[in-house]
Amino acid sequence: MSTGYQIKEQEALHYLTIQIVKWVDVFTRKAYRNIVIDSLRFCQEKKGLEIYAYVIMSNHIHLLVRSNIGRLSDTIREFKSFTAKQILQAVQSNSESRRDWMLNLFEFSAKQHKRNEQYQLWTHENHAEQIYSEAFVRQKIAYIHENPVRAGIVCHSEDYLYSSARNYAELDSQLIDIVEMYLPWKTIK
Repeated sequence: MSTGYQIKEQEALHYLTIQIVKWVDVFTRKAYRNIVIDSLRFCQEKKGLEIYAYVIMSNHIHLLVRSNIGRLSDTIREFKSFTAKQILQAVQSNSESRRDWMLNLFEFSAKQHKRNEQYQLWTHENHAEQIYSEAFVRQKIAYIHENPVRAGIVCHSEDYLYSSARNYAELDSQLIDIVEMYLPWKTIK
């Protein structure tokens, strides 16, 4: 069922929220976060994905992205499909203490939709919002970067490793190269 938050203009900059079904805290494990990081890098190199801001939280990711090659919706669909397969394989083969519980939830979620296979990791929606103004860009980058602070994970957004806040603060240990937004304000945090 569509919520109206869809990628309509494929070349435009979009803010996306990509969520794990049932809000399962999948990304508490570094191995699963790294699958997302590696896949985003692949999408940048091979699919023309431009990432302007991102954060990986325990059960969802936020992205500020556009595609300079092909359709953004296709790239995101392929990203979700690939990462779902990789994460599910890792859950099944690693010593994941929550394996049975997670797989049961993913299987239950898959049965709710005809187009799923055995398991569903990501929700079908991407909660896509097209960026239409400088103020909206600023708001979304701030929201993305402050997510770990609001969740009580860190005190300062740039201290969270899995966020582009580190890129904007020009710190070491940046996991993904981003396209920085050079807009008329001094600092985006």
